[in-house]
Amino acid sequence: MSNCESCESRSNCSSQPSECGSAGNERVHTPEKLPQHDLASVRHVIGICSGKGGVGKSMVTALTAVELARAGLTVGILDADLTGPSIPRLFGLRGQLSGSEHGIFPAQSHNGIQIISVNLMLENADAPVIWRGPVISGVVKQFWTDVIWDTLDVLLIDMPPGTGDVPLTVFQSIPLDGIVMVSTPQDLVSMIVRKARNMALMMGVKVLGFVENMSLMKCPCCGEEINVFGPGYTEAAAAEMNVPLFDRLPIQSQLAELADEGRIEEAPAGLLPNLITALKSIIAKP
Repeated sequence: MSNCESCESRSNCSSQPSECGSAGNERVHTPEKLPQHDLASVRHVIGICSGKGGVGKSMVTALTAVELARAGLTVGILDADLTGPSIPRLFGLRGQLSGSEHGIFPAQSHNGIQIISVNLMLENADAPVIWRGPVISGVVKQFWTDVIWDTLDVLLIDMPPGTGDVPLTVFQSIPLDGIVMVSTPQDLVSMIVRKARNMALMMGVKVLGFVENMSLMKCPCCGEEINVFGPGYTEAAAAEMNVPLFDRLPIQSQLAELADEGRIEEAPAGLLPNLITALKSIIAKP
């Protein structure tokens, strides 16, 4: 048994990895999951994760939500990247959340996607969130326990990169059906993603598969495919981890423009076909 099984939080453990088993594949003890709000209804929860920042994890989260909503599902996004929240900007949401004595009501996008984000709670959306880890973890928990999610088929959690306090809190506290890893083609990124994947396995969280973002770009003149970051390593990394590489998302200036303008719900359809098919099969389960 790991010496860390008595730790309330893995991040508070002062033991060296060799002493507590975190350097191996030993599963870490996790506390009982937190209940959702009494008035909320969330059937399935999927985490969208990455090993490092800047790989387009929030973009993949937003596009996944849009595609699932187009398929007739009720979808929510919990923006757990508290120090770098970008989901409201992608959907063109501004202003503050409302609530009652019963709880917090999520904002809604133009097409009915329910969204909670710290940027919808700040008077100034440009204000930095300068909070220590325990406070950030507490807010993430409240986004699950205090928000009145209205009959969601699936809640997507846009997680911050890495293996810090928030991923740990989500893995320990929220009942996940699984996570999707987002990477870019570089081998260095794939190596870092392995750390996040190993953390998930140690926490007993299922890795569903990969999405490779910024996979390539097509020349607007001749249509030639250009590997901006060189040959991709994500497929090999996914095979090594025995999970599928769902989709490769190319670099598209149109997506960047829609994101900057808060119009991500106008993105072209069919950008993540294999991921959407896999998630719909999970959501279809009772």
